Amino acid sequence: STSSRRPSFCPITEKPDSESGEDSGKTAVVFSLKNEVGCLVKALRLFQERRVNLNHIESRASKRVPNEVEIFADCSCSKKEFNELLQYLKDHVNILSFNTPAHVWSAEADGEDVPWFPMKISELDQCSHRVLMYGSELDADHPGFKDNIYRQRRKYFVEVAMNYKFGQPIPRVEYTPEEIQTWGVVFRELTKLYPTHACREYLKNWPLLTKHCGYREDNIPQLEDVSLFLRERSGFTVRPVAGYLSPRDFLAGLAYRVFNCTQYVRHSTDPLYTPEPDTCHELLGHVPLLADPKFAQFSQEIGLASLGASDEDVQKLATCYFFTIEFGLCKQDGQLRAYGAGLLSSIGELRHALSENARVKTFDPRTTCNQECLITTFQEVYFVSESFEEAKEKMREFAKTIKRPFSVYYNPYTQSMDLLKDTRSIETVVQDLRSDLTTVCDALGKMNTYMGI
Repeated sequence: STSSRRPSFCPITEKPDSESGEDSGKTAVVFSLKNEVGCLVKALRLFQERRVNLNHIESRASKRVPNEVEIFADCSCSKKEFNELLQYLKDHVNILSFNTPAHVWSAEADGEDVPWFPMKISELDQCSHRVLMYGSELDADHPGFKDNIYRQRRKYFVEVAMNYKFGQPIPRVEYTPEEIQTWGVVFRELTKLYPTHACREYLKNWPLLTKHCGYREDNIPQLEDVSLFLRERSGFTVRPVAGYLSPRDFLAGLAYRVFNCTQYVRHSTDPLYTPEPDTCHELLGHVPLLADPKFAQFSQEIGLASLGASDEDVQKLATCYFFTIEFGLCKQDGQLRAYGAGLLSSIGELRHALSENARVKTFDPRTTCNQECLITTFQEVYFVSESFEEAKEKMREFAKTIKRPFSVYYNPYTQSMDLLKDTRSIETVVQDLRSDLTTVCDALGKMNTYMGI
């Protein structure tokens, strides 16, 4: 048996419903019920009357008002249909929060509509809450499907993630002895392989995670500690997520150097297997390399290329992500080493990928983007890069082929995106670059003076 090989997003492209219009999209609304008979029935009938498709609905005890129930509804509709629904809903329920269908960008670029994307880091709340498949929804073949205690525990983690908003500290989880024991089994088996299978950058960061984040066999690190550590090392942060995101929403997080992380632990009956990404996969597979500045920049490049791109191009970028950040190999000292998180959190596939039985090709985004992503079996082929720098440059070249009426520039000071679509917006970026170059030239001048050149 093997550990998780699934990526943190749902790799299957969703086909839009042809009846829902060109500007349709997934959205969510949270409302509390007014104290009147049949209130929920009336509210749900409005969804049907306004032609709004309900994908998922959950009820939970309100943390705002005692003895009140909150309803979370995940749905698909056009922006017009959703606005009409809200107007009618207000007569029957108290609307607490909602996301409008995020398909069409409100401003037009050169007369072209482009898919919506977050323009500032706080808008990632919309992306991270737009979950395709919740962590509390278990398939019949899931090890924890018949375990009611485990299912309730998963609901707790969903609630933590759905209540989280940008800027808040990530809630600390008190993991159970059973969860810590499961983590310990995975931790112990994988750490035996890392010295001979993991890449140099991964091994370099491991002692730092042990020291600053409590990476131990008997302790599951807290996401808040991990996030603070990553911010200091590479500018990345993590945030809790309730389950699978679409490739577009997941990659949008990377553009802001934000990684969406699950907090739940796989079922204890089979510690070396999980059908979806769990905290073992995130913390052991992804985090050590997110602390590396070059790897962090490579990850962000893929995210930036996805903003405003077509569904087809986003799928290509997601496939490149899959075969690099999840299942990538690199050459170091004449040997193949793993840097993909799917490999570094899977004992069986980590061994297989570096064995003579694995097929290995050179990473080239133009061909890699067409390779089939396998979820339940080992990959048919793995892609190798000479370095993260080389992979990043190849992704930059590939990104140039993506058709967008603008380019994007991440402003780290405001944590927002600048759209480069005219001379004025480009001039602003040039001024920032000129300031940076002045600093570099000044430093070189001082070095020359000091060295007597």
